Amino acid sequence: MMPLLNLILFAALVLTSFAVYYVFVAPRFNPLQELPGPPVKSLFDNHMAALLNPDKSPINHQRIVEHYGRLVRIRGLGPWDERILPLDPVSLAHVLKNTAIYEKPWQSRQLITGLIGCGMLAAEGQMHKRQRRVATPAFSIQNMRALIPLVFGKGNELKDKWLALIYEGSTPGKEGGMVLDVCSWVSRATFDVIGLAGFDYEFNAIQDESNELFLAYKEMFEIAISQSAGGALRSVLAIYFPIIDKLFPNQATRTVDRAHDVIERVAGQLIQEKKRKIHEGEVNGKGYHGKDLLALLLKSNVAADLPPEQRISDEDILHNINTFMFAGSDTTSLALTWILALLAQHPQVQTRLRNELLCIAPSSDLAKLTPEETESFYTTISNLPYLHNVVRETLRLIPPVHSSLRVATQDDIIPVSYPVRMRDGREERSGLRIPKGTFVHVPIEAFQLDKEWWGEDAWSFNPDRWDNLPEIVTELPGLFSNLLTFSAGPRSCIGMRFSMIEMKTFLYILLTNFVFSGTGDKIIRANVVLTRPYVQGRYKEGSQCPLFVRPYTPGEP
Repeated sequence: MMPLLNLILFAALVLTSFAVYYVFVAPRFNPLQELPGPPVKSLFDNHMAALLNPDKSPINHQRIVEHYGRLVRIRGLGPWDERILPLDPVSLAHVLKNTAIYEKPWQSRQLITGLIGCGMLAAEGQMHKRQRRVATPAFSIQNMRALIPLVFGKGNELKDKWLALIYEGSTPGKEGGMVLDVCSWVSRATFDVIGLAGFDYEFNAIQDESNELFLAYKEMFEIAISQSAGGALRSVLAIYFPIIDKLFPNQATRTVDRAHDVIERVAGQLIQEKKRKIHEGEVNGKGYHGKDLLALLLKSNVAADLPPEQRISDEDILHNINTFMFAGSDTTSLALTWILALLAQHPQVQTRLRNELLCIAPSSDLAKLTPEETESFYTTISNLPYLHNVVRETLRLIPPVHSSLRVATQDDIIPVSYPVRMRDGREERSGLRIPKGTFVHVPIEAFQLDKEWWGEDAWSFNPDRWDNLPEIVTELPGLFSNLLTFSAGPRSCIGMRFSMIEMKTFLYILLTNFVFSGTGDKIIRANVVLTRPYVQGRYKEGSQCPLFVRPYTPGEP
């Protein structure tokens, strides 16, 4: 008994010593202490709520720049977690470009992997390069254009579903329309799109929500949301001590395990069936002409010019399909939801955009267009200037991903374009030396709302700003329109082109058939994994965006 007690006491002493060192000793010798930054009120205080809450983050980022400069120190979870906040475009471009030095922290990767596997969202280094190389051909312009008729089909299905609902049960006192949670409906539609585009699989979520695979994905993604919303101390502990979930599973872990079983069974069968069809096509010489991402991934993975060591496993294929489901459906549906919410708040913008869309309306029904005619029509839609301005203004103002996190895997010097004012009064102009293990907070929203670059109305919805941008905006990093919404550098969003097809197609169909207005509820932004809409005072009801939707009558202003 005594040896066991001694062992326990020794382990407790070791753990206490480590805790004391990381909380009290190590922070004093952290070179980041030389950087200026906002103060904390107590030992375990931090800046996360101030910088991650969209209600507070714009003004707090602005104050940080005014008082401390554009490369500052902030505190994460505790005194052991000092981070760099780069609000200098040269500094941030360096971090996003050098992915071999700045990776996602292992904690983030483990959390992602536990939900959707180690696909491109979680993989790093050579594994990420292999996966991206195999996936890139699937996202070519030609392959994305081939999916346009599919997107139009689902857009028309959503339109017909809404019309049926409105005609069956218009809101009393508001004849010809009804309140719809556009967040939920658009999410169901984008799930349907990514199901067909990703798997060639019909979720049928617009019509009902009973599909086994759809429910598995939905439950799993909602677990990720609920964990983030609740602060989830247990989730944090489980990252560091995975055995907790094994020994003491709770409802969340059991739900994720059940969802994984369904996904591995159903999606695994789809992968094997798709591989069989591709093989049969090779044997009979007819080939297999599936246009879904799964088929394209599998064909790319066995391409003759791809060395065997660069190929990825069936498990990696499944993980990346899961990644496309997670990243492709949620981000695009939220972007669409925010566009419709902003148009409801700005009826003059909505009317102007609808008039632009109506000017190009085809003479025949959209559903009667051939695939070639549909692709050609989308080209016309995508080139509409005001539509493009509305889309990118929304993506600037409310990026679905509010911010991100990277960690330095080696010592590095971060270049700067603005002088760094050190705490001892020195100015550093050539760059800042940081040690291995430094966390870098990537402030996506802050870059897109910075008044020094975007003007005094940077926090306002103004699509016309894109016709006369300040020259400094062209110096900002970003894959799309000098925005970080789709990130930048080697890890930028591979599905950006497809997301734009979805957004512009759905906007054309919905705005030429419906008028959107507010319900009197105040819709607020909350950073819950992604930037989601909630009704003020009704947070427990979950993410939602109720809008009054009525059919558009041709000829009305």
